[in-house]
Amino acid sequence: MIQPAYLQPGDRIGILCPAGSIAIEKVQKAVETLEKWGYQVHVGKTVGSKSYSFSAPDELRASELQEMLDDPHIKAILCARGGYGMTRIIEKINFSEFRKYPKWVIGFSDITVLHAALQQENTMSIHGPMAAAFSKGEVGVPFIQSLKNVLEGVPQILTGKTHHLQKNGMAKGALVGGNLCMMTHLIGSSLQLDTKGKIVFIEDIGEHHYNLDRMMIQCARAGVWENIAGLIVGGFTDLKDTPQDFGMDAYQMIQSHISHFQYPVCYDFSISHEVNNWAVKEGGIYTLEVTDQGATLKG
Repeated sequence: MIQPAYLQPGDRIGILCPAGSIAIEKVQKAVETLEKWGYQVHVGKTVGSKSYSFSAPDELRASELQEMLDDPHIKAILCARGGYGMTRIIEKINFSEFRKYPKWVIGFSDITVLHAALQQENTMSIHGPMAAAFSKGEVGVPFIQSLKNVLEGVPQILTGKTHHLQKNGMAKGALVGGNLCMMTHLIGSSLQLDTKGKIVFIEDIGEHHYNLDRMMIQCARAGVWENIAGLIVGGFTDLKDTPQDFGMDAYQMIQSHISHFQYPVCYDFSISHEVNNWAVKEGGIYTLEVTDQGATLKG
């Protein structure tokens, strides 16, 4: 895959909101940190604005994303937040200029849709912390540092805890995935993720257990879990009901759909909607090892 150039001091990073809105004060720490790292920061018009649940009307969100993708002077784009709205504008985006000047695009959650589009463009992107994560204090430092490492090409070794449902083993392949709801939403479309032979990671927030079950079944019917190299199960947080309502918790339910496969699987890995959210390269080559001592992701 095409790997955008790693950042150098003086490079420019654009910040925008292609989906939901965010208050401008929640972006200030991100701006300060990026400038401290030696980058120039351009804050877009959609940051701090609001149009119903979106940052701006579809046309403005699409045009600003298009401008930043096309601008050869912007070397990376940080999505300030997810929310909902990327799927409403993705068909409006033209990647012809981006192909001439590929750059890192950073985000998670609803931004999974944009990552999927960049996979179709055969270009790596970064699933990782967005603007609000820069204000999480000391507990968030390792995860913000992981973003800096990816942007600057520093090799990473990311670790996770052991889990009683894990399946030990080793896998190597391109890493793809993101928010399970968005991945399921893309099934049957031109942006459906190609998971064959790849290490897949999933996470989600705010769902009912039955809806997670439904999404896992839909993914299974679409062949998402077949012929993959390995599976990383991240955080499934702020669920709207309890395991008692469904008869099993989120991880047990996920396990029930993939237990017959032989590839390595780890659980509760720090890819999530919470502060513990490692930055990883979508499309980058990684090695996943799951042992009795825990999980390790190298790339």
